[in-house]
Amino acid sequence: MNYWPLLGVAAVVAGFAARLNPMLVVVAAGFVSGFAAGLPLADQLALLGKSFVATRAPLLIVLTLPVVGLLEHAGLREHAQRWIAGLYYMSLSLLLICYMALRQILGALGLTSIGGHAQTVRPLIAPMAEAAARKTAPGLDELQRERIRALAAATDNVGLFFGEDIFIAFGAVLLIQTFYTANGIHLEPLSIAIWAIPTAIAAFVIHALRIVVFQYGLKRDAEPRA
Repeated sequence: MNYWPLLGVAAVVAGFAARLNPMLVVVAAGFVSGFAAGLPLADQLALLGKSFVATRAPLLIVLTLPVVGLLEHAGLREHAQRWIAGLYYMSLSLLLICYMALRQILGALGLTSIGGHAQTVRPLIAPMAEAAARKTAPGLDELQRERIRALAAATDNVGLFFGEDIFIAFGAVLLIQTFYTANGIHLEPLSIAIWAIPTAIAAFVIHALRIVVFQYGLKRDAEPRA
């Protein structure tokens, strides 16, 4: 077995550790693995384009972004913030934890396109999170607002990433099955998906605790110091 293509994994780890652009890191890691496997550049570009067209549905992206832009121009973010501000029981932690639970459940059912950074987090979840956080810390500064937006995006990532692994027809599940089959170990996709459930639960609990700790930090910073 040729282990050199695994250099792509090292490239991903190094890129994320250096806080480089995630998209550039992933694409560069793909080329690293491709060259390590001996694939010509033309074949790598063809594979990259084919994968993008097959999995990302570019037409839907092109149609979604203008709609989101028009809704934001019409005041979608402001309406979302006012709505959350009017719900006295809604806190930052409750909002994000509920969204993460919904994202995981939908991902486990294969509905991965319902939600996302462009169509949900930026126009809805992030401004709603800011409005909820102001109940705890009314005087949010720009750095705190950026951290809240980042936390909202991270919540979407955690919910989707660990939720979609439970869906038996997800590409990663089939990739795992293919890898084990090639090495003489037969596993059913359902078995792989079921064993992804404990990981999804652990990720949910850990990130939920991170959200609660973050909210506590906002509250602590907002308290007047003696």
